[in-house]
Amino acid sequence: MATESDRDVVARQIGRTPRAFLRVAVRCPFGRPAVTEQSPYSPDGEPFPTTYYVTCRHLVAAISRLEAAGGVERWSDAVARDESLQASRAEADAASARIRTALAAGETGRDGGASLSSGVGGAGRLGSLKCLHAHVGFALANPGYELGERILEELPQRWPDACCS
Repeated sequence: MATESDRDVVARQIGRTPRAFLRVAVRCPFGRPAVTEQSPYSPDGEPFPTTYYVTCRHLVAAISRLEAAGGVERWSDAVARDESLQASRAEADAASARIRTALAAGETGRDGGASLSSGVGGAGRLGSLKCLHAHVGFALANPGYELGERILEELPQRWPDACCS
């Protein structure tokens, strides 16, 4: 009996063929992809800034609700006021640049490698957060990322009661 590939499951989860998919980085309790690791560049060389992409429909929806309720602004303000969160974000941004550079394996894409030094979710080192999904995905793939883990703790339920894939 043929089994469904991770790429097929991810395509169904996100509603399209994944552009820069490398592998599943985190699985949900049901064994399905929850966070994928992406290449820094799509096959055509276009920069792909989100190294860890949340694909679990339950998590995507819960994080989207948090963002819609002003979560990006609230967490950006929290980082601006909290030295521990600032340090956490700085460490994650530096780790993101290292990971992206390693994953690129010498490729520089259409941007000549400029995006390889970007932080979590392609963000610059300063200013507001771009996307809570990227921070949660990074935290799930890299345990110990305080900012991402604190955002994740705000979700009413990390995993659904039944598989959502």
